[in-house]
Amino acid sequence: MILHLYLARRFAVYFIIVVLVIFALVVLVDQIDHTRRFMDNSVSFGQLLQLSFLNAPQTINRVMPLIMILATVWLFVSLARSSELVVMRAVGRSAIRALIAPVIVALIIGIVATTMLGPIVAATSERYGVLSQSYKSGGVSTLAVSEDGLWLREGSDRGQTVIRASRSNANASVLYDVTFVGYAHGSGPLQRIDAATAILEDGAWSLRQAKVWPLQTAINPEADATTHEILTVPTTLTPDQIRDSLGTPGTVSIWNMPGFIGQLERAGLSARQYHVWLQTELARPVFLMGMVLIAAAFTMRHTRFGGTSTAVLAAVLLGFGLYFIRSFAQILGENAQIPVLLSAWVPPVAVILFALGLLLRAEDG
Repeated sequence: MILHLYLARRFAVYFIIVVLVIFALVVLVDQIDHTRRFMDNSVSFGQLLQLSFLNAPQTINRVMPLIMILATVWLFVSLARSSELVVMRAVGRSAIRALIAPVIVALIIGIVATTMLGPIVAATSERYGVLSQSYKSGGVSTLAVSEDGLWLREGSDRGQTVIRASRSNANASVLYDVTFVGYAHGSGPLQRIDAATAILEDGAWSLRQAKVWPLQTAINPEADATTHEILTVPTTLTPDQIRDSLGTPGTVSIWNMPGFIGQLERAGLSARQYHVWLQTELARPVFLMGMVLIAAAFTMRHTRFGGTSTAVLAAVLLGFGLYFIRSFAQILGENAQIPVLLSAWVPPVAVILFALGLLLRAEDG
């Protein structure tokens, strides 16, 4: 037990150090990138630094498998150089038993990352998207899904337009039972438009069976209301912008994801991407355990045998390759090429089995 606690403590310390180093590098690189992106906008250094800190948790969350590999490599290379691995084997401790503590720590880190870091990343990513878009264009376009349907807000220099629809097609380019309410900056509503459908075309919404009420100057809006079989309303929105404003699955907390998926399905939007993301997040602790086993399979050897740098490089490259396979399986699941559970759970389980095979072959021949 004492040996397991010793290995767990060292692995946790190395993991924290790697996280802090990568966090500092991410903030530095993001600061340079944001300075270049917003050089034509009047954005202060403090605002750019705020964007960098808001974007850093998302990057750390994304490269968590790489961090796990680096911490494991650091642990076992240091144990090998100090001959502690030789001593462990001499007292009858096998390599598999020495991996129990790091694997358990990786499992705990994965659970904490999924349940606690994930919601933090969702909040910071959403705030980052709002601030960066407002700094870039001066206006914000957001899409929200609620029990009442879809709510879309389009911002521009001319004012704001709030759009509500009871449902839509899969990519939100066609809205049904839709209401447009236009606002000017610093004043109340200008007009309201109700329509049976709204189709997003190039640079405009094409409304069918529309009724328009002027709200700014009319004493009796109903008396001045007009009806149109087809009405064109200018817009700067595109289908890609609407999908982006809905946000990536990472901007939704894992605790809120089941309810959010239900709202998407009731609104008529495709929720498969969010189903895949949810299952992938649930499987992430298993995948991080696999990364520890992969790194250990290449570095649990004494340094006198040589080739330590080659083994470290092989572990990192193999980790990148397995991460790519996991991402590829996730894309296949989002595109309905393979089942959701298959895309999320098979890669982590396969990584663990592959790593155990490498360890058993290296230790037992």
